[in-house]
Amino acid sequence: MGMDFSTLRTLISRYCVGEENWVDSRTIYIGHKEPPSGTEAFIQQRYPDNRIVSSKYTFWNFIPKNMFEQFRRIANFYFLIIFLIQLIIDTPTSPITSGLPLFFVITVTAIKQGYEDWLRHKADNSVNQCPVHVVQHGKVVRKQSRKLRVGDVVSVKEDETFPCDLILLSTSREDGTCFVTTASLDGESSHKTYYAVQDTRAYNTEKEVDSIHATIECEQPQPDLYKFVGRINIYMDNEPVARPLGSENLLLRGATLKNTEYIYAVAIYTGMETKMALNYQSKSQKRSAVEKSMNAYLVVYLCILIGKSIINTIMKYAWQADTNRDEPWYNHRTVSERERHILIRAFTDFLAFMVLFNYIIPVSMYVTVEMQKFLGSYFIMWDDEMFDEELGERAVVNTSDLNEELGQVEYVFTDKTGTLTENNMEFIECCVDGHVYVPNIICNGQVMTGAGMDMIDTSPGPGAREHEELFFRALCLCHTVQVKEEETVDGIKQGIHQGKSTSFYISSSPDEVALVEGMKRLGFTFLRLKDSHMEILNREDEIERFELLEVLTFDSVRRRMSVIVRSSTGELYLFCKGADSSIFPRVISGKVEQIKARVEHNAVEGLRTLCVAYRPLSPEQYQEVCDLLNGAKLALQDRDRQLAEAYDLIEKDLILLGATAVEDRLQDKAADTIESLHKAGMKVWVLTGDKMETAAATCYASKLFRRNTQILELTTKRTEEQSLHDVLFDLSRTVLRQHGGMTRDTFSSLSGDCTDYGLIIDGATLSAVMRPAQEDSNSGNYKEIFLEICRNCSAVLCCRMAPLQKAQIVKLIKASKEHPITLAIGDGANDVSMILEAHVGIGIMGKEGRQAVRNSDYAIPKFKHLKKMLLVHGHYYYIRISELVQYFFYKNVCFIFPQFLYQFFCGFSQQPLYDTAYLTLYNISFTSLPILLYSLIEQHINMDILKKDPSLYRDIAKNSLLRWRNFIYWTVLGVYDAVVMFFGAYFLFDNTTFTSNGQLMTTNTQMMFGNWTFGTLVFTVLVFTVTFKLALDTHYWTWINHFIIWGSLIFFVIFSLLWGGIIWPFLNYQRMYYVFMQMLSSGPAWLSIILLITASLVPDVVKKVIWRALWPTTTERIQNADKLYKGQLSEFSPLAHLHAPNKAGGQRRGSAAQRNPRRNNWCCLCANILSRNTP
Repeated sequence: MGMDFSTLRTLISRYCVGEENWVDSRTIYIGHKEPPSGTEAFIQQRYPDNRIVSSKYTFWNFIPKNMFEQFRRIANFYFLIIFLIQLIIDTPTSPITSGLPLFFVITVTAIKQGYEDWLRHKADNSVNQCPVHVVQHGKVVRKQSRKLRVGDVVSVKEDETFPCDLILLSTSREDGTCFVTTASLDGESSHKTYYAVQDTRAYNTEKEVDSIHATIECEQPQPDLYKFVGRINIYMDNEPVARPLGSENLLLRGATLKNTEYIYAVAIYTGMETKMALNYQSKSQKRSAVEKSMNAYLVVYLCILIGKSIINTIMKYAWQADTNRDEPWYNHRTVSERERHILIRAFTDFLAFMVLFNYIIPVSMYVTVEMQKFLGSYFIMWDDEMFDEELGERAVVNTSDLNEELGQVEYVFTDKTGTLTENNMEFIECCVDGHVYVPNIICNGQVMTGAGMDMIDTSPGPGAREHEELFFRALCLCHTVQVKEEETVDGIKQGIHQGKSTSFYISSSPDEVALVEGMKRLGFTFLRLKDSHMEILNREDEIERFELLEVLTFDSVRRRMSVIVRSSTGELYLFCKGADSSIFPRVISGKVEQIKARVEHNAVEGLRTLCVAYRPLSPEQYQEVCDLLNGAKLALQDRDRQLAEAYDLIEKDLILLGATAVEDRLQDKAADTIESLHKAGMKVWVLTGDKMETAAATCYASKLFRRNTQILELTTKRTEEQSLHDVLFDLSRTVLRQHGGMTRDTFSSLSGDCTDYGLIIDGATLSAVMRPAQEDSNSGNYKEIFLEICRNCSAVLCCRMAPLQKAQIVKLIKASKEHPITLAIGDGANDVSMILEAHVGIGIMGKEGRQAVRNSDYAIPKFKHLKKMLLVHGHYYYIRISELVQYFFYKNVCFIFPQFLYQFFCGFSQQPLYDTAYLTLYNISFTSLPILLYSLIEQHINMDILKKDPSLYRDIAKNSLLRWRNFIYWTVLGVYDAVVMFFGAYFLFDNTTFTSNGQLMTTNTQMMFGNWTFGTLVFTVLVFTVTFKLALDTHYWTWINHFIIWGSLIFFVIFSLLWGGIIWPFLNYQRMYYVFMQMLSSGPAWLSIILLITASLVPDVVKKVIWRALWPTTTERIQNADKLYKGQLSEFSPLAHLHAPNKAGGQRRGSAAQRNPRRNNWCCLCANILSRNTP
């Protein structure tokens, strides 16, 4: 019967705290002790151990899993199919020709991924095997972290990391608090305060802790770091006492214990169920514009490949329509071949031609691109100009796949606090009842007073003095700041000055520290929080004690926090501080207008403002408050909502005391960086949670808005006066009237003809704009109108933004019809959503932690480093990989098109033109290293010039170097070179004669006549031509270029001599024996090779000379000028006059007035083309 009553009691208890729908929970038995008989059933649940697994593979699944992932790539799967076809049917080339390059690519990628996963395994083992201390049978036992179980009581000492998610039971501090840093979780290095369970905080020894008899009911693991709902049932005399558990009791895995000697806590989530493990977010794969272009080109070349194979298959059967050609006397068919159906034979021949021409799809391009991105990313990390001495940090590359995307950015979305500003708060002033106070400024022993300022020494009369001191007390009490007497770092005590111990403040919010320090300078010093009592030192050096009764914590929805305190005389006060928008509506008295005017004035100056108010409470009112809060805190279902409702009822009928102003200074060179991004053609948007006036002031200071910028407002204030529909159409008419219906993208931002518009929008209005249109509404969809306005504004400020709204803005721009490349940059956890949403995400290593850094693609120490990352590194990366992609397709067209032409001269018999060794090594060895080196170190323009003239970034905008026009040009150039090589060699083999010993020789070159000699001659011209083509495109020469380019040609010659000069015993054929050496022994062959290489390269050189002379780009003008100044252009010459003239009247370039410059261009460029490639 006892069990029935206990069950009924449990049900009643749960319904009373509003958890009738709460079913997803777990019960934890502290110390694995069964509950007393008759209380509740003991059901031991199974939980995972404390092993952390961040690795992707195991020893057993590495090969199958890695192979599956690699062959999901279309190119790898395509080459696997080709390789299998070569194994199954009789094909003209050996399976080695496809299998070896594929094996090389797969092996290199597998080794890279396997090594990275081995490092993850190594890191996991170091974590899983680290020692932890567990209380068992009244003693502390040491065991490995991976063996920790849910319910174990753990002992953690100062500066140790928590091994799993724990509920705090007791600490070494009398008040049951401990201090924690969560830098490894959210990156916040400030100290946070956590609280032990009220009924267990007195248990301070192992035996006492081991005697605790309790169970914990809590929610199942959730990834939200800041939310936890649970309840502890402590059994005293077999009767459970229930206490609420919240996030203030939960110590997260990875956090570190600070300023507390030791703690005891119980494990509730272990291993992969900890909040840290649940936040291992797998980022969505981001693909660059270059990769998309590569895939499009591959599709085109695949179509060309299929077209070639179909043409050759048709031509073969047309050729074999003559019986004598179908079955010549020396090659009669077998019976089975004659009986095979013609469609099967045609399909087999089609596959054979596919195999023969498949090298037009460059498999090695993928591995070269991977290597280029991986190795190229180190140039960012090694850049000394992007090293910050203050932080001791360098730039970090988390995702090398997006290097070239840094050169294509069109929109930059930036956070304000900590990104544009330093997030280093300094107390500037406070305003009490309209009187302004600033801290004493001492200059030559004199107190300096500002104009119009009431200094603390000249404060108002006795009536206002009471309000003034109440304001100061409010700021000394309404916070979560902790006082630390001294800091020990590496055994050295910090914070001791001239033999005296000095205190300093620590808090999770830099604003709070600034306010408390400001009060200290104004005469009211917060001393300590001890035994739930706060002590402050007033202006008369008297210590005042206040009992801290309740803390109503800050949250981003309420935008305020409150404390309830009892003074030594027994008076009860609620002190509240928060944003002006959340305080003013709750105020019933006070000098609101004067304080509001001062708040607006400070906001315009770019200062961060907070308002302070209070409310005296009677004992009856306080009891109501306690009942409200306790009821909400004990709830396991919807606890956050119930607390919010309770806070809303408590924080009302306030009396306004005053306001504060704190300055967050602009980061070094932030304005210069934004100005450079504007000149580079990028649009900069600031997305911030701050109020409009503060954010606008920062935008003016950072040159996002200029003094002549016409500001357009799309804010709640304006939409209250007009409907959103009318406001949007008014703004649309304004910007389109100026630009004549053309978007600002068609204008140069440097042009003075175009009015500069800046848009300001707030979060509430953005929500209305983003809301889907109702069917019965005539308002329509506002998104397109909003986007049209934004396109015509040089800068946009979005204020009062929630983190999710930041991501929505980025997504909106990404999805617009132009599909621009976006970049998001921020330093805090609230910026992670937009960083993940943007094409490129950059984290700032700021004071708000490392969560943004961990989730970003790139991380930089300061905002100013963004300038070099985009204008220099991004520019170089894009130029290099564009050339790499185009060059790979070009050299493969040169390689395989002669094979296609050769079929017309061999009866479409699928006879390969090149030897198997040449087919295999062309892309792997002979031509791969020069382009890889080019893609790593090429600098077409000096980096100082790129930094000095940001407009050069416009030359590569919108993927300009990988447009179809360029692709077609490179393809046609490859076809032309292939035709020259093939028919040039064919002409040399036109006439033949027999020698005295019966050999068939060519009359023109005195070489042995044969298909392998012919193919070797074509291949030699091919290798030299494509290598010289790359040399002509190289602007930046070093000894490494010379070594690799000329070394690769020498390697080809040496390999050919060895391959044809030795009878290799492992080969079943010796068709290349003596071919290459006999070719080199012919003088006419040497001359022919030189002539064919020259004939192949001349058109490209001539085209470049003409284009540079008549229609030079800005980049080409600066290259020519830099040659004249011998690489010192950035020191001697202003760059503005070198810019290409603007288009006018639809004409490309040129009037009579430009004839002399054009003639000069001819002279400079001819000299430049001939001389620029010399070292």
